[in-house]
Amino acid sequence: MNEKKGTAEQIFSDMVQTLKERQGDLDKAIAKYQGGPAKPAMDVIEDDENIVVKTDLPGVNREDIKIDLTEDTLEIKAEHSEETEEESKEEGVTYHKKERRYASAARTLILPAKVKLDDVTAKFDNGVLTITMPKLEKKETFEVKVE
Repeated sequence: MNEKKGTAEQIFSDMVQTLKERQGDLDKAIAKYQGGPAKPAMDVIEDDENIVVKTDLPGVNREDIKIDLTEDTLEIKAEHSEETEEESKEEGVTYHKKERRYASAARTLILPAKVKLDDVTAKFDNGVLTITMPKLEKKETFEVKVE
């Protein structure tokens, strides 16, 4: 009986992993269908001092990125161009392949802790936006002795 339970757990684990891997494709398909912005992939890392958010924004120019920040929320918006189409004619030229399109990407995140707005830094390098946000308050833990 334990063997069946282990097999079922492995199948479920494999399904969850597949869904996680396909989430980006699903988000893009939904955004395309709805005509809204795509959700870029994002990592949120927290340590004792900072919250760091890394967001993939391939094909985006630095000047097309907008970051809105409050003490506990972050919103990233970006406009980029990719054109898609097979063959078309525009202004006397023939496109045999047109795969880049104009689109936007947006992501809003509730931060796991409040941040110092004046000390936030953002760096954009090779299509990856890295935002480093120092925490407003350090979480301290105290050991309570049991009597």
